[in-house]
Amino acid sequence: MDKFKIDSHKLNYHPRRLADWMDGKNIYPLYMELSPIGSCNHRCTFCGLDFMGYKPVRLETERMRTLLPELGRLGVKSIMYAGEGEPFLHKDMAEIAEMTKAAGIDAAFTTNGVLLKPRTAERVLRSASWIKISCNGGDAESHSRIHRCPEGDFDKIFSNLRYAVDYKRKNALSCAIGVQLVLLPENIHTVVSLAQLCAEIGVDYLVVKPFSQHTQSLNRQYHDLHYSALDDVIAGATACARDDFQVIFRLDTIRKWNEGEKPYPKCLALPFWSYIDSHGNVWGCSMFLGHDEFLYGNINENSFEEIWNSEKRKKSLRYVAEKLNIGECRINCRMDAANRYLTDLIHPPEHVNFI
Repeated sequence: MDKFKIDSHKLNYHPRRLADWMDGKNIYPLYMELSPIGSCNHRCTFCGLDFMGYKPVRLETERMRTLLPELGRLGVKSIMYAGEGEPFLHKDMAEIAEMTKAAGIDAAFTTNGVLLKPRTAERVLRSASWIKISCNGGDAESHSRIHRCPEGDFDKIFSNLRYAVDYKRKNALSCAIGVQLVLLPENIHTVVSLAQLCAEIGVDYLVVKPFSQHTQSLNRQYHDLHYSALDDVIAGATACARDDFQVIFRLDTIRKWNEGEKPYPKCLALPFWSYIDSHGNVWGCSMFLGHDEFLYGNINENSFEEIWNSEKRKKSLRYVAEKLNIGECRINCRMDAANRYLTDLIHPPEHVNFI
């Protein structure tokens, strides 16, 4: 059971925004991904944004003080802090999480977990809806090889997780704490041990997902990866599940990776989300970072409202509708499930009135 609907989408829970979109109105995004900093303390073998160069640039906290209330006013519902760097390398990340919540926006994090130390965790757990640790090995050796980091980081991560889980329980906090593993040839033998460790610590879930090749990534070693013979791994890992701990294999996403084709002709989901990089650039899609056709503007130069309503963004959406070949897009992109849903909405099958 996937109670968080991780292997799906949640657009159906926002019928008013959907109705406005179907009526042709200019809607503001429901969800954003925001990269607070470009640098990272790991160099993961599967990193999709390695081409960004892990540059030591960051969004200024003072700009976030004005940006976040604006986004809340415009109707942005959630922000995931992740992106091309490790979010907790930003010295004010806990404060930014608090500002996000104060703006009426749900905050979340994808992090490698090394810097989620007790003092930071205490603040962030009170502000975030969920925190997901990207841990791509069930033992220190596999983790170190894939993350290309010191083996000691593995123990640091799980020490931080133990503290976070304990603090959450003692203070009856609602923030979900999860762990995510990208399934690779180098770590498939450690999935069960990772599930056992996560169950013992008491996190809310472990999610196992397939690799997805970013077309601009410098890494190509997993480009031809194909998933098969997973039954024993799935059975062993899911046997660790219990009422308060889920093991979620993104089987639908794995199936789509193996098939390699999209059942829709156009990308429709861009109005519902956006990406802001560590330089402050606002993008229509994180697949095309660096491509001017997808660059809407920069929050250090204009308000988000001005950027979203700009002629540059309108031109970008026309390009996507008329010229973009989605066959060149990333398999299992962030908006794939949403695109399938939206395509079905505007091209419904026959007899839909017989509910």
